[in-house]
Order: sequence, then C-alpha cells, then structure tokens
Amino acid sequence: MNSEASSIQGMAAVMDWLRRDRRAAGSLVFLLALVLVALLAPWISPYVPSEQDLANTLAAPSASHWLGTDDLGRDVLSRLIYGARVAIYASFLSVGIAVVLGVPIGILAGYVGGWLDEGVGRVIDTLLSFPAIVLAIAVTGALGIGLTNAMVAIGIVFAPQLARLARARALVVREQLYVDAARCFGGSNGHILWRHVLPNAIQPVLVQVTILLAGALLAEASLSFLGLGIQPPDPSWGAMLARAYQSMELAPEQMYAPGIAILLTALAFNSVGESLRRELDPTNKRV
Repeated sequence: MNSEASSIQGMAAVMDWLRRDRRAAGSLVFLLALVLVALLAPWISPYVPSEQDLANTLAAPSASHWLGTDDLGRDVLSRLIYGARVAIYASFLSVGIAVVLGVPIGILAGYVGGWLDEGVGRVIDTLLSFPAIVLAIAVTGALGIGLTNAMVAIGIVFAPQLARLARARALVVREQLYVDAARCFGGSNGHILWRHVLPNAIQPVLVQVTILLAGALLAEASLSFLGLGIQPPDPSWGAMLARAYQSMELAPEQMYAPGIAILLTALAFNSVGESLRRELDPTNKRV
C-alpha cells in the first residue's frame, strides 16, 4: 500500500512539473515521438534506406520523395527515419557506459577518501584536460572504426565528468548525520553506500546524464561525419551531413533535414536536463 501511494505521489509530482514547465513537456513529447519513430522505422519508412535510384539523384522534394533524394538517389526521409534509430541507440549506449564506469568510481572515491580519492581525482583532472572530441577520436582510433566502438569511446570520454560529479556529492553525503547514525548502528560500508550515499548523491548525476545525452548525440554525429562512426550504407544523421557536404554546391538543401534533426534533438535533451536541474535544486523550491 505504501509503495502504491508513493508511486501515485511520484506520478503526481512529475505531472505537476510538466504542467509548470511547458517547454520541458514539449521537449519530452518530441523525444518520445522520436523514440516511437525509431521503433517503427521499418513500417513507416517509405523506402529501404539503402535503396538507390541513380537516375533520380539530388531530386527536389516531391510527392514520391517528400524530402528529395541524395547524391546516390536514396530517399532522404527514409534515411532520416532510420537515422533516428542510430541517434537514440548511440546516445543511450554511450551515456550508459559513462554511468557504469564513472558513477561507481566517483562515489567510492568520495566515500572512502584518502589515497583512493586523491588518485581518482588526479586521473579525472588529467582526462578532463583533453578536448572531448579529440579524446574520443583517439580512443576510436585505438578500438577501431564502427558505431559501437565510437559509442564506447564517447562513453569513456564522458565517464570522468560523471565520476567528478558523483565524487563531489559523495564527499558531502558521507558527512551527514544519517550516515554517522548508520555507522553507529553497525551498518557496513557496502550497506551505507547502497542505502544512503548512492540515493542521496544520484539527483545531480541524473540531471547531468540528461544533458550528456545531447553531447553524445553531437559526438556521434561528429564521428560519423568524419567517417569514424557508422559506416556506409547504414544511415546516420552525421553521415548524411557528410554526404550532403560533398554536394553542397549543387544541392545545399540536402543539409537541412539531418542538420535540423540533430539541432532539435540536442535542444530537447538540453531543455529536459535544464528543467530537471531547476526542479531538483532545493533553492528553487516554492514556499
């Protein structure tokens, strides 16, 4: 009964948040629609994304090709729809890897302290001193070209950001009275970490995760644009931009669809993340 009441209360809080922040609600609807499009791509796509019509290249939008065709005669709308699958998969895979690698290390270092905290802090500072895209290119070069390897590389690059944030929160939480009380009652370090430190350190991490989804989307598009991500003929918004760039003088409109898709999706992730940050910030709570 208590769990049911808690679920209802949590749902009510989410609905209240979305009612108060219409931009976040609209962004969330857009992202859910994008996920739905990605799942239904084989059924709603008008053409096979790799199907070529070399007699109809760089065609303008028409009734048969709503967004035209690219330089190989492939339907742009179909490739855009299938590219959504890559965007969603890449964003969540890379950020998921960052969470698995960064959060446990950061929380453990912050809670234990001492030489472990100092060593982890030095490694985090060293990794964060490199530009993210440069480090991602280096890791991709070491792992090999391909979408999954590119996402692993991005996850490794993003992990230090989450580790630093989780470490900072763990340093604060470990000094709280309820943690001292748990120690006094004989709670083990594992129990305290799982039941007290992690739940009270996770809120800012969740906000950062939402914002990193936008960064992962842009990183995947950048790596695919450079030829280090998804490989032809598979569609990706970044790869579509690379093909459109080659034909920019003949058909500059080819860049609009993938560019706008990347822009809107990144803005939606950022909007939800910023709204969550404001919602979870205790200084913004209404009296």
